[in-house]
Amino acid sequence: MGVKCGACFRGCVLEEGRLGFCRARRNVGGTIVCDNYGEVTALALDPIEKKPLMRFMPGTKILSTGSYGCNLACMFCQNYGISATTKEENMLTEISPAEMVAKAISLKEQNNIGIAYTYNEPLIGYEYVRDTAKIARAEGLKNVLVTNGCFTEKTFNEVIGFVDAMNIDLKGFTKEYYEKLGGDLETVKAFIKMAHKSGCHIELTTLLVPGYNDTDSEIEAMAAWIAGIDVEIAYHISRFFGRWKMASASPTKVSSVLNAVEIAKRHLKYVYAGNI
Repeated sequence: MGVKCGACFRGCVLEEGRLGFCRARRNVGGTIVCDNYGEVTALALDPIEKKPLMRFMPGTKILSTGSYGCNLACMFCQNYGISATTKEENMLTEISPAEMVAKAISLKEQNNIGIAYTYNEPLIGYEYVRDTAKIARAEGLKNVLVTNGCFTEKTFNEVIGFVDAMNIDLKGFTKEYYEKLGGDLETVKAFIKMAHKSGCHIELTTLLVPGYNDTDSEIEAMAAWIAGIDVEIAYHISRFFGRWKMASASPTKVSSVLNAVEIAKRHLKYVYAGNI
């Protein structure tokens, strides 16, 4: 008999030993476990602005870490080499929560403020985020989450008490576009509202993909919806470059990004152009 995974909106029902869509959660003995716990594919000290976070401790750096797997299937994924792969396809380094925190502490003199969980989708392995963030918080470090937001309230509640800031993707504003990406718009909207209500610092990002989510009306709708939550939420509109299954696609015109920024500024106080 299969067991349902409750981590994200998909609710995968997994038979014994089988992985979920994300490639990182598995049924082991009737319990869904985090199969990528402590399995690190990427580790770097980044400027906080690269997350991107423009209004959370600007000018500092943060130790950024990622594993493998994702619960979406964006055809233009920038990190598909880790997000769309399995454990066996990656070169992995095992780093325990305590070891990760020790690395972060050792980088304090390089202006490191904490740990960012990023690169792949970190919440498919929320247990590792939770356990690491808890130790980091006790050591006075900050925790930053970079997520697609397609997760349940249960998963949100597992980590929110230890997360200081989030950048959440708002990939578009139609059900149809989210379905193309293998996601769910209403789940993301609910996640954003929960994150804001919690008091966690949040910033949002939209990758502007020509012909998919770049109409003036859609930008206007997204910005107005965000403003309905809080006009001071920072909103990043980023330029698309072709990757993975859309490698041959043309980049977004810089003028299109700047136009979208001006539209969003009608509603929001802080809007930033990215990748230009």
